[in-house]
Amino acid sequence: MYAICIEASHTKGMGHLYRALVLLDALKKLSQPFLIICNDDLTTIKILVEHGINFEIARLEDWSSNWEASLVSKHSIRVWINDRLDTDYRHAINVKNTEARLVTFDDRGSGANIADLNISALAFDESEELPGNVVVRGTKYLILNKEIDKYKRRRKDGNRLIVSFGGSDTHGATIKTVKMLAEKNRTATVILGPAFAHQKQLSEYKTGAIYIKIHVPSLIEEFDKYDMAITSGGLTAFEACASGLPTIVIANETHEISNANYLEKIGCARYAGMHTGINKDILMCDLDIERMSMSGMTQLNTQGINNVMECILAL
Repeated sequence: MYAICIEASHTKGMGHLYRALVLLDALKKLSQPFLIICNDDLTTIKILVEHGINFEIARLEDWSSNWEASLVSKHSIRVWINDRLDTDYRHAINVKNTEARLVTFDDRGSGANIADLNISALAFDESEELPGNVVVRGTKYLILNKEIDKYKRRRKDGNRLIVSFGGSDTHGATIKTVKMLAEKNRTATVILGPAFAHQKQLSEYKTGAIYIKIHVPSLIEEFDKYDMAITSGGLTAFEACASGLPTIVIANETHEISNANYLEKIGCARYAGMHTGINKDILMCDLDIERMSMSGMTQLNTQGINNVMECILAL
């Protein structure tokens, strides 16, 4: 059994859940049994139920009861995959003491030192020493939705704009962005994720030029309708760029800054600052849409899941 332990909510964001869904799909295609272990969050549970995924709810910040060992025994878990960013040592040792193998993603926590495998697709500082018994790094291990391959295409102008700040938009960057766009009478479609909690504030800026869509069935398919995107600096930005959609990135968290700088470096995005200090000039500037579109499609792809599965299955 493969278990994927995630934490997802309005506060923590939904990116870990969406990455887990891609990973679960790969396990399913290989006829490997799997389980999600997650925090008690209504939105997360609703999505898991809708997808028919087997899951267990756990008190993820409980360091004393050793709930990890109980779940490993109950489900015969052989590989425990942690997608929570900063794994705590107390949690990691509980998993390791069961003799299950421990895999982590983009992990710099105290528990990552004893992980069997740390998959760090978003580690762009080559001089940084990452923790873990085995560390693989670089965008060749980036897990992106395979649906991108169906919808990727070259853009030639930036007339149709889409705004998406992921499943939750913890800090309300959507509100700040829409306010700036409304001031310039810029037409845009705004996608709200399932854990978005700023509807009342957003309604103040809803105009004839700002269209709101709530929790679309497929964000990748939705991207296909547009020529330019404004997103946060998580996986959404990478998915947009890989689809050939030039992107302006606004970082919601500090760790997203390096993601934004990387995407700008490879030519498919522009970084417009943290959500606390958005650079309006970049937000409204003219972009070389066709060049950025081609850069995204050539520099990023969906093969990362294959490389990740190869590493995991080898444990």
